[in-house]
This record gives sequence, structure tokens and C-alpha cells, in this order.
Amino acid sequence: MRDFSRDHRWLSINTATVRKSRGVDVPLLDILDACAARGIRAVAPWRDQVASAGLSKVASALKSHGLALSGYCRGGMFPATDGAGLQAAHDDNRRAVDEARTLGAPCLVLVVGGLPGALDGKAAHKDITRARAQVHEGIARLLEYARSCQMPLAIEPLHPMYAADRACVNTLEQALDLCDAIDPIPATADMRPADLGVAVDMYHVWWDPKLQAQIARAGQRRLLAFHVCDWLTPTTDLLLDRGMMGDGVIDIAQARGWVEDQGFAGYSEVEIFSAANWWQRDMGEVLDTCIARHRSAV
Repeated sequence: MRDFSRDHRWLSINTATVRKSRGVDVPLLDILDACAARGIRAVAPWRDQVASAGLSKVASALKSHGLALSGYCRGGMFPATDGAGLQAAHDDNRRAVDEARTLGAPCLVLVVGGLPGALDGKAAHKDITRARAQVHEGIARLLEYARSCQMPLAIEPLHPMYAADRACVNTLEQALDLCDAIDPIPATADMRPADLGVAVDMYHVWWDPKLQAQIARAGQRRLLAFHVCDWLTPTTDLLLDRGMMGDGVIDIAQARGWVEDQGFAGYSEVEIFSAANWWQRDMGEVLDTCIARHRSAV
């Protein structure tokens, strides 16, 4: 297991972590400047932040700062009520692949979606089996294009509390079942990253009694991203009250050991949504805390 206590060379900042400073939106280019100034080597930007800044400007800033990406957030949201909706999702996901390729991302993270309309407060139906079938079909269709662009896709299972509105894939086992069904890996395959794999986000999977076994099942080829934060007790908002590493109940170091046992040697990506706490603090303080906690709690 790598020693993170001496430096933060394997720290990545998901830009949602500092999308607000003292409650005010922070431009993405300012986030990149602040990360580079602290010797942070990698980031994972969100598509809305990239769109606001301009894709070409972001690509140029990343190159100027020498910043790598640990992933690109996000594609997915596949389910729909009709063919037009399914096509719109596919077209948007193709654009996400193109953006990820332009920025040099190692993978496009997929948050697959849930019941159509649920995210806006009114689900069009209650058939989660249908939604999961559309996710399967949507990923399989997108993979053809992503493979032609040499852009791996990383399915991110979300905590079951998000099954209705954000992701009907809720365990690492489900995500790997999809990978094996859509893109089986031959027994004689080399060890390059798979075209379809998983993003292991500790906020979503820490509770899973099968976690260690499923990480082992994923193996080096399917482990495309590793996200860290902490689960607070109590949690006051299921979306916007993630904790800084070390402030909650997740044994992050243990899980990192499990993924590294499989050969994962990438970045630990800090992804924190914290409307009442960290987004109310100064961006510099948040980044400095991420560096310190990456050394002590990851």
C-alpha cells in the first residue's frame, strides 16, 4: 500500500469539492489555478463547470498547469419514457465522451439515472426493472462509440437512497454484472484498463458487506477510479452533507488497501458536496484541508 503521509502526489480534487467558496460559485479556471499553486497534480471537472468556462479554455489551462485528470464527471442518465428521450440521452453522452477525450480524461464516469422524471420530483412510472434495462441498453450502445474514441467508461454505483432519481445501479456487484454482460474480459486479456469498468466512490459503497469481494472481482482492469470523502453521523442532507475524510465513519484507508491490492495505482479523488460546511469556507482552506487529510486519513 502506498505511503500517502509524506506528500500529496496521488491526490486529485473533484472540482465539485470547491465549486463554492464562502457560498459563492467559483469559476473553474480559478479552481485549476488554486490546485496548481498547491502542487495538486490532478482534478476531475464537472461538465457544467467546463461548459461555463469553455472547453478549449479548460483544455489549455490544464495543459499550462500540467494538471492530469482522474476522471470526467459525468455521463449517464440513460432512462427515458420514449425513443426521443433515449436518443437525446445517447447524443448527450456522445458529447460527454468527446469532451472527456479533448481534456485527456482517463475515463468518463457514468451516473446511470433512475426513474424518468424522478429527479424533477415526478417519476413517470414505478418500473425500476425497465429503467435498469434501459441503462444496460444505453451503456452498450454508448460503449461502441466510446471504444472508437479510446475513452473507457466507468459505471459509478450510487447509494440505494438514490435508486429512484439518480442511479438504479446501487452496488458494486450490480455495476460489475453490467460490465461482464456488456463487455466480458477474455481470460487471456492483457492488463490495460478495460473499456468498461467501475468508479468506486466510498460515500456510496462503504456500507456494502460484499465490498471487499467485489473489489477483488473487479480487479486491476475494471477499477478505473477511486473517490473518497466521509459519511457523517448524523447526516443532515443525503446529497449535500458529505464529510471531509477523517470526520466520519468510513475506514477509507482499509478500502484503499483493497483496491491497491488489486493493482490500482491511480489518484484518490476527493469529492465532497457540503452546502452547509465546506462550501461556506474559503476555497484555499478547503484545499489545504484536503491535502492534510489525504495524508492522514486516506
